[in-house]
Amino acid sequence: MVSTTVGTSAAALGAIVLSLLTAPAQAAVPPPAPGAAARPAAGAVTAPAAAPDTAELRKVLRTARSQGAPGAFARVDDNGKALHLAEGVADRGTGRAIGTGDLIRVGSVTKTFTAVVLLQLVDEGKLKLDTSVNTYLPGLLPDKRITVRHVLSHRSGLYDHANSLFAQSVQGFEKVRDRVYTYRQLMDLSLAKPLTNTPGAVYSYSNANFVVAGMLIEKLTGKPVATAYRERLIKPLKLTDTYYVHPKNTIPGRYARGYMTADSSGRKIDSTRQTVSWAQSAGALISSGKDLNRFLSALMRGELTSAAQLKQMLRWTPVNSTQAYGLGLRRRDLSCGSVYGHTGTVQGYYTWAFTTKNGRRSLTSFANTSNNGTVYTTMNRTLEAAFCG
Repeated sequence: MVSTTVGTSAAALGAIVLSLLTAPAQAAVPPPAPGAAARPAAGAVTAPAAAPDTAELRKVLRTARSQGAPGAFARVDDNGKALHLAEGVADRGTGRAIGTGDLIRVGSVTKTFTAVVLLQLVDEGKLKLDTSVNTYLPGLLPDKRITVRHVLSHRSGLYDHANSLFAQSVQGFEKVRDRVYTYRQLMDLSLAKPLTNTPGAVYSYSNANFVVAGMLIEKLTGKPVATAYRERLIKPLKLTDTYYVHPKNTIPGRYARGYMTADSSGRKIDSTRQTVSWAQSAGALISSGKDLNRFLSALMRGELTSAAQLKQMLRWTPVNSTQAYGLGLRRRDLSCGSVYGHTGTVQGYYTWAFTTKNGRRSLTSFANTSNNGTVYTTMNRTLEAAFCG
């Protein structure tokens, strides 16, 4: 079943790394040489001349469904107008059609929210990016050279505890789906392994970095991360579909159910109910296409941080030939230029959320599956169709 509507918005591969929060692991990439200028976002997409390719977006969603995703959608907010495309079902049991208004677990898109909160704290003089994490959290990390910037840019060398938890995707998930961890317990899982590289040397994605980021938020604000998200981002931006419910394991309102694919049998496991406690500030937010597009648009328009901190966020470390990473933010290079946002994978949920340099056109695309590299590769094509036409 396909639905397509256009209107005015209310507010202008083999398998993927099993069930981790992000795209497939990238080879470690060194940062620019000290003192070198940050790699520029040459050809950044600002005001795309071409309209989104609706036919291609619809084709991508249909293809994802044929490859095993129960449902998929794409929402494009384009300078006040919204394009809605949806294919398949949100609930395999009832057969309810999926829609762009369904709430979803957004996985690592949470990292961008977390990074923005920390950059706001930099603006407030409570934090410095190039200061050791241990200055704020004494004795936490084994190397005092690890700075806040290293954590936010995945250059700390901290081992990703998710690699151990989900070495066997289904068995690992079932062990943690209802478990509630403390931040300290998650760090103990990471620190049980040695650093993967010298701090600052290379990009190496690790969810442990944003566990540290959550600990910093709670230490510096004296409040839970849920409160920081709500008071600093959700309420000011009127994000009516965005929630941080941890340690609860349910999703409020109307939502898409998540279905992860078993490693060997290919059967789909309903993974909707989960605490996402193994991720927390690295990946436990719930949101919608409308809210994610609003958030990223506001970020790139300079509504959430000072210009100086947004500039820091946009200092890039290369990931591969088409991607770079800033501070809690990905850059994806398309045929028509670069877009900015984050991908997210949490068990049963694949999310892409990106926007143009000026925030005028934003995309959230989604499939309610995971552990399916074929679908992941297919859904990547929504970016080219949405931004390059």
